[in-house]
Amino acid sequence: MPNIDMDLDLSINPILPKRKDFRIGCIGAGFIMKDCHLVAYKDAGFNPVAITSRKQSTAEAAAAMHGIPKVHKSWKDLIKDPEIEVLDIAIPPDCQLEVIREAVKEKNHIKGILAQKPLAMNIQEAAEIVRLCDEAGIKLGVNSNMRYDQSMRALKTILERNYLGEPVLASIEMRAIPHWQDFLKKYDRIEMLNMGIHHLDVMRYLFGDPEKITAVTRKDPRTTFNHIDGITHVTYKYENDFMATTFDDVWGGPDDDQVEQDYFIKWRVEGLDGIAQGTINWPKYPVRVPSTLDFTSRKFPRCWIKPRWDGVWFPDAFAGTMSQLLRAIETDTEPEISGKDNLKTFAVIDAAYLSIKEERTVTLEEVYKTIQ
Repeated sequence: MPNIDMDLDLSINPILPKRKDFRIGCIGAGFIMKDCHLVAYKDAGFNPVAITSRKQSTAEAAAAMHGIPKVHKSWKDLIKDPEIEVLDIAIPPDCQLEVIREAVKEKNHIKGILAQKPLAMNIQEAAEIVRLCDEAGIKLGVNSNMRYDQSMRALKTILERNYLGEPVLASIEMRAIPHWQDFLKKYDRIEMLNMGIHHLDVMRYLFGDPEKITAVTRKDPRTTFNHIDGITHVTYKYENDFMATTFDDVWGGPDDDQVEQDYFIKWRVEGLDGIAQGTINWPKYPVRVPSTLDFTSRKFPRCWIKPRWDGVWFPDAFAGTMSQLLRAIETDTEPEISGKDNLKTFAVIDAAYLSIKEERTVTLEEVYKTIQ
C-alpha cells in the first residue's frame, strides 16, 4: 500500500443493530439458509429460535447444526408462533406471496420480514407483497446480498468520495456455471431473474435507476429445460449518458476434463478522474477467497491502491441483509434494501425481458408505471 493521505476505512462491514436478540423464525432449510444465512447469523450474534422446511428432516438437521431450539412442522405453524418477531424466508419465489399473505395477519408479533430475492415471479406479484407488508406495518427487507459483498461496499464508498470523478462506464462480467435448483426447471425466466438479478440490482445500488434498458440473450447449451434467457447481456443507459452493462455467461465453455476451466466474475468502473476494478470470488465457493478491489485516481497520482480484507460474499454478506432489516425495526425507518426499493430492481428485470421479447430498448418508467 503506498504512503498516501487518505481514509482507508471503506465501510465494507454492515452496521449491526443495537439489539441482536430479535427472535428470528426461519422458513426454509436448504443450502442458502443452512450454509449462508445461519452461518452469518451465528458470527454476528443474531438469534434464530425456530425453523421449518418442506421436509421436517431437513429442518431438524439444520436446527441441530446451528443450535436452533424449535422445529415447526409447517410454515403456517411457525408464523403463528407468538415468540417469532422476524421472519427469514428462503423459499422459491413463486411461493413467497402465499407465505407473506398469511404472515401479515400475525402483525401483533411479527415486526419484520426478510424475503429472498427474487421477491416474486413478476413485478405485479412483488408489488402485492410490498403492499401487504406496508398495510400491516411490517418492515420488509429483500435479501439482495451482493450489495454486501465487500468489494461492492468498498466501491460504493469510493464513488461517494468522488475518487473516480463522474462515472463514464461500468461493467460486470461473469463466466461461471450456476447450480440451477430443481424448482427453477418449472420457470422459463432463468438467468436474469435468479443469477443476473444480483448484477442488475447492484448496478442500481451503485449508480441509481437507469432511464433505459436494452437486453439480448441466447439459450445456454448446457441448460436442457426450457428457458428464455441463458447467456445474457444487459445495458443500462442513464440520462447523463453514463452506461452500465452486465454480461452473464453461464455456459463458460465445456465443463469436462478435456478443456481447461476459467470461471470468474470481474467488474470495472471508469470515471473522468480514475478507474476501479476488481473480482467477486463467489465462483470459488466453498473455498473462502475474498473479493478484491484496486483503484487509481488523480486524487492520489501515479499508483494503484489495493485495499484487502478477510470477509467473503458467501456467507458473510448475509449478516448485512439481516442487519439492515433489524436496524429498520429498532429505529422505525425504511430498510436499506426495502421491498419498495426492490420494485425498481424488478422493473429493470421486467424491462430486460420485454426488451428481449420485443427486440427494442425499454424505458424503466414504462414498466414501473404498470404498478403505480
